[in-house]
Amino acid sequence: MRLGVNTRLLLDEKLEGIGYFALQLLNRMAVSHPEDEFVFFFDRKYSRKFVFSKNVKPVVIPLPTRHPVLWKVYFDYLLPVYCHLYNIDVFFSPENYIPRVKSIPTICTIHDLNFMHNKKYIGSSSHQKYFMKYFPKNALECKKIVTVSEFSKKDIVNKMEVPTGKVHVVYNAANPLYEPKSEQDNQKTKDKYTQGKDFFYFVGAIHKRKNLVGIFEAFDLFKKATHSDVKLVVVGNKKWWEEDIAKAYESMQYKEDVVFTGRMEAEQLAYVVSASLGLVFPSFFEGFGIPVVEAFQSHTPVITSNTTSLPEVAGDAALLVDPHNSQEIADAMKTLYQDKEIKQNLINKGIEQNKLFSWDESSEKLWKIIKSCKK
Repeated sequence: MRLGVNTRLLLDEKLEGIGYFALQLLNRMAVSHPEDEFVFFFDRKYSRKFVFSKNVKPVVIPLPTRHPVLWKVYFDYLLPVYCHLYNIDVFFSPENYIPRVKSIPTICTIHDLNFMHNKKYIGSSSHQKYFMKYFPKNALECKKIVTVSEFSKKDIVNKMEVPTGKVHVVYNAANPLYEPKSEQDNQKTKDKYTQGKDFFYFVGAIHKRKNLVGIFEAFDLFKKATHSDVKLVVVGNKKWWEEDIAKAYESMQYKEDVVFTGRMEAEQLAYVVSASLGLVFPSFFEGFGIPVVEAFQSHTPVITSNTTSLPEVAGDAALLVDPHNSQEIADAMKTLYQDKEIKQNLINKGIEQNKLFSWDESSEKLWKIIKSCKK
């Protein structure tokens, strides 16, 4: 079989959620199935690190897809030509975008439908219009749909009116770099970022969907209740540092105890996760929530939302809170800070819950889905 793959989000040193999903699954599939060919279609110069094995052929279609107009040209016109040129049998996309070609069975990935629930979750009107038009269109035209949680599967079936048997769940998992570090390493991390003080952390895009306003409000309430010297470490790019988030931060009583690190690679972030008191991740909407399993794998307790996919991923291994209730978030932080027994119980449950999520198992499941599409 010759598998065509949309690899435009495999960007060296710029891997975000979808790109990382693609990296972990494609690497394993290519190495595990040397009898099959993989044609990776990039939209710009690629790193050789993404050519995982001898059966991978990288092909550059020289049109960097930075705007909805270019997305349409790339996927509707250029990519179909290249698929026929390279005699592709099946096409897999780790995102919703697929080549507009009826003669080749395609598999798309829809991680979540957050933009259908709240238009404010998408930055520009052009992106919103493109998503609203082409997500449903692609969902109907592709042969199978992959998604990352049972929650997202139900959402896709209900909102896009596709048969439930067409949608398959392939879970995310944590990067192997996440693991509990030594006490010495943990102290070095605290010395580096928080002047040696204990801290909670948030990681993700600094975007209204991630509920930074609620986190800032909760941290103030926590500090007032405990009179502690605990810090809050915020890991993420300030790309969406919008009015509400900025205003909430500026109005904080304890904003001097908030540490912004910017975006971190996994090698650095793994140390922050291990050294922390816990993850504070009360997001309004997640298709999966990778930071939760990263914390589990690091033996770090978790505070997360009782909505969308997060209860599915967290199980009973986290403190679940209403993301709209800052006092609930603050109370959960207080519990982790003061109750060592509850904290250790959550760590133990997190270790067990994390066993449900494996890149090896997910890659094999995806491979079976792909093989089932071959004519």
